[in-house]
Amino acid sequence: MSDAILRAVEGLVSSPWVYLALFGLAALDAFFPVVPSETLVITLAVFSAAEGRPDPVLIVLAAALGALSGDHISYAIGRKAGGRVFTRVRPGSRTERVYRRVGRILDERGGLVIVVARYIPGGRTAATLSTGATGYPRRSFTRFDIVAAVTWALYSAGLGFLGGAAFRDDPLKGLALGLGLALAITAGHETVYAVRRRRRGRNGRNGRDRGGAGPP
Repeated sequence: MSDAILRAVEGLVSSPWVYLALFGLAALDAFFPVVPSETLVITLAVFSAAEGRPDPVLIVLAAALGALSGDHISYAIGRKAGGRVFTRVRPGSRTERVYRRVGRILDERGGLVIVVARYIPGGRTAATLSTGATGYPRRSFTRFDIVAAVTWALYSAGLGFLGGAAFRDDPLKGLALGLGLALAITAGHETVYAVRRRRRGRNGRNGRDRGGAGPP
């Protein structure tokens, strides 16, 4: 089974169309986040490190350009129909929580949310739609988004290169390592955020309790 998977993946990475596929998936992932563009970047980078193909520079370039293009499409959707998109989000859902979280970061840090939200599950779509819907200047959006797209491409490819370098003779193990690191980093980020949110909630309740205990 593993040999069949390995041959299938090797056929993918040796195709001259792989960069176009990566560009398309990275773009589509901006407004259709179930598309696993990060997984593809990591996979290609693993085989690049282990077998010397595909070209590492072209992997990063295709991923960054695809992400940049997709983000601008998502921004345009938010600019034109952001209000209608938000009204369709189910109250209490995980999607709503992500949008609220991104909204808070947008209020606190401005355009930096475009970079920060890239590493929040579902945050990329929420950030690009939100900045478009709120009328955030397109030129400023582009500046921040270039940083977000390039750092994301380098980060994802770096995880793949690390896995491929560690298991040059067994790319599937390298792929497992790269994907495992990505999941671990995401889980760690979410855990830290959840702990900080609970602490803020407790501090807020304690503050209200102390305030209510004083004289009228």
